[in-house]
Amino acid sequence: MEQAGAREVDPLVGAPRVRVPEQPGPGGRGAAGGERTPGAADRPRGTVRRNSVREQILDALRAALVGGELRPGEVYSAPVLGERFGVSATPVREAMQQLASEGAVEVVPNRGFRVVLHSARELGELAEVRALIEVPVMLRLARTVPAARWSALLPLADATVAAAADGDLARYAEADRAFHGAVLALDGNRQLVQVAADLHRRSQWPLVSGPVAGRRADLVADAAEHMALLEALVAQDIDVVSSLVREHFTGAYG
Repeated sequence: MEQAGAREVDPLVGAPRVRVPEQPGPGGRGAAGGERTPGAADRPRGTVRRNSVREQILDALRAALVGGELRPGEVYSAPVLGERFGVSATPVREAMQQLASEGAVEVVPNRGFRVVLHSARELGELAEVRALIEVPVMLRLARTVPAARWSALLPLADATVAAAADGDLARYAEADRAFHGAVLALDGNRQLVQVAADLHRRSQWPLVSGPVAGRRADLVADAAEHMALLEALVAQDIDVVSSLVREHFTGAYG
């Protein structure tokens, strides 16, 4: 169990306070064995499945990690984060366990969870593995998928361009995964999509240097490659597709 006082300062400094509803137990108490969080009486009383709360917390924590609001090397307590989100510690702890399995955080006994420090080399290795999986599939799809199906992916590419222009790291990460996932889904191999999505998510955690506030130009360039790739796929220009796909991965972390 983490000690509630493991981190006294606000764990999401500068981030908007998010309220996530939790499932009420008997007598209107919290989901975690009667634990009641501050302000619970002020929140909507609608019944929400515990898994839904966990998923909402997981999404919020992932966004905070990608955006650099949860800082590499820092230890965060589930009770303190739970208070921040307006839920009990239980769904936060469950979400953090999922993030630990993804390599984003590590368990610190009796304290909480430490955000893992990732080096450029680690992220580069992940980009290399992604390329080994995704490049051959994309090149095969380029030869077999009709232009109309590629054109249908344009809104997803547009979403990455919009998020990049706003410099919104968390939104860009989500849009980027959606775009790549939709491309690979055309192959019809669900196992491939799942494995690639896990690798993609792992490659998006922040570098050791802390919040990735200066990466807007990189995001804009990355999003532009999505648009150029789609144009080449619609035109069925295999040579251009091959060049763009390989550059998209090898250029990610040098």
